[in-house]
Amino acid sequence: MVIQSFPLRLGVLLAGWISLALGFIGIFLPILPTTPFIILAAYCFSKSSPQLHHCLIHQPTLGPMIQNWEQHGSISKRAKVTATVTMVLFFSFTLFMLSVGTLLKALLLGIAAGVLIFIWTRPLPPYAANEETRTKLVTEM
Repeated sequence: MVIQSFPLRLGVLLAGWISLALGFIGIFLPILPTTPFIILAAYCFSKSSPQLHHCLIHQPTLGPMIQNWEQHGSISKRAKVTATVTMVLFFSFTLFMLSVGTLLKALLLGIAAGVLIFIWTRPLPPYAANEETRTKLVTEM
């Protein structure tokens, strides 16, 4: 359902563009997460501009990820592994190579653990679950 109030709709549209920009920057800057910003942009566009939402979910690179989230609340295994490797590398660098306080290190570990738990407890998209089952059956034969 699209927001009817013009000022609110404009604010949500602006938030969508900012989220999309941050998600795009996150593609090149690993410390900034891409997926949450892209999903937030899709949500904002769905409430403020159905045309932009349509363009975003039909975009070849980002569209499938958004569709998986919107339809199933799922994250692909590739995205989970990529997020995990990236987080471990960059959080490890911060924890072991930079001299930061113990409290900050504990906070970073807590954030990383929370994000990774969230990511890995999301289901796989239905097609991925079927692929894993099929692969398992083929290898067991």
